[in-house]
Amino acid sequence: DPNRELVEINVRDSCFYPDQPGRDYITVRGFQMAHAATQWAAPTAEQIGLIGTNWSKGWIIENNVVSDSKCACISLGKDRKTGHNVWTNDPRKDGATHYNEVIVRALEAGWSRERIGSHIVRNNVISNCEQAGIVGSLGAAFSRIANNHIYNIWTKRQFTGAEIAGIKLHAAIDVVIANNRIHNAGRGLWMDWMAQGTRITGNLLYDNSTDDLFVEVDHGPFLVDNNLLLSGLSLLDMSEGGAYAHNLFTGRILSRPEPRRSTPYHKAHSTAIAGLDSISGGDDRFYNNIFVGNGAAPATAASDANPLRYGGFGLWVYNQREYPLFTGGNLYWKGAAGYYRERGALHSPAVDPKPEIVEEGDRVYLRLNLGADTEKAAARRVDTELLGKAKVSGLAYENADGSPLVIDTDYFGEKRKTTVAAGPFENPGQGSVKLKVW
Repeated sequence: DPNRELVEINVRDSCFYPDQPGRDYITVRGFQMAHAATQWAAPTAEQIGLIGTNWSKGWIIENNVVSDSKCACISLGKDRKTGHNVWTNDPRKDGATHYNEVIVRALEAGWSRERIGSHIVRNNVISNCEQAGIVGSLGAAFSRIANNHIYNIWTKRQFTGAEIAGIKLHAAIDVVIANNRIHNAGRGLWMDWMAQGTRITGNLLYDNSTDDLFVEVDHGPFLVDNNLLLSGLSLLDMSEGGAYAHNLFTGRILSRPEPRRSTPYHKAHSTAIAGLDSISGGDDRFYNNIFVGNGAAPATAASDANPLRYGGFGLWVYNQREYPLFTGGNLYWKGAAGYYRERGALHSPAVDPKPEIVEEGDRVYLRLNLGADTEKAAARRVDTELLGKAKVSGLAYENADGSPLVIDTDYFGEKRKTTVAAGPFENPGQGSVKLKVW
């Protein structure tokens, strides 16, 4: 009853958004912003968020409370000039063809490290929007997204289709996504097209109804390390050339190739396109991870009807992929199963760590029941030399500045010992432990 209740009609499409592209080096700090009537931010359209950078460089968005956007809360995405709703306006060609054309136009318009991206988005609380907490098509390249709390995304189910996630990026080239807490977000992280040089590290993901991490048609190299992936589906892998190290997977993994679309890979640390290829699947690296099953044998957990799709607990889902995996030091609990060519993995099917997330005010704890298995696994230090080069792009796994990479700290930032332990925690203790993870 509008005579009794507060009725609010939002008509402004943003709260803070430049009037034109190229408004560089702006800091947005310490605001509470809400209630914008943002439009759907498709990757082939101008992406307007409640806060948006509009195809600029060098913004800092920090210490804000951002909520109640109709679609996207924070946009680091593309402009209108390089294409706006091109698929809707011209349905003769499929979306992948349109997006490849958008990428060419963006390069012609100056999409590069020198002109676009390199933003910092940190320490924000982002909630209650129906598309994405943070979205970025092309314009988020070379950015750092860290220490954000993102939750209650897509809870009303007002929209369907792509672009729905806590963080949804196209072309996360040399982007670092670190130490974020993402929950009740439908999909937690979605790295779609051109995740190259991307590092996803130290994130806490749980209670996401779709999956924690979706990597779609990326050729690598990209790195996923020291994360807690605790939802029912931990990883949806429709890519190749990924490196996964020291993660805790308590949900299923779904592996599938994508032969229908050809997507770009780039020259090292650059937006310049080196080539296009489809996704055959495999060529991933899995080192020093912990996989927790559901107590069932792998064969009974597989039940995907499509023979190109394999879902279950552990790395056995990659057994049919065209390219082999590179593995070592992985630990399998409660019936999770390893890759068929894996050597030195530690299987403890009787061990049930009973992972449980406990929220106490602003703090989050992870309860686990642990033995000495994490130190018994044949784990070794993960670095650029061990990871080698991604097959399709031919590039090494290294830092964004081209320096060698080494994973020598754990989820908490503690230094790892010379003899490293499997999983995200270097010294978690034994027995029933309660770890403060946020």
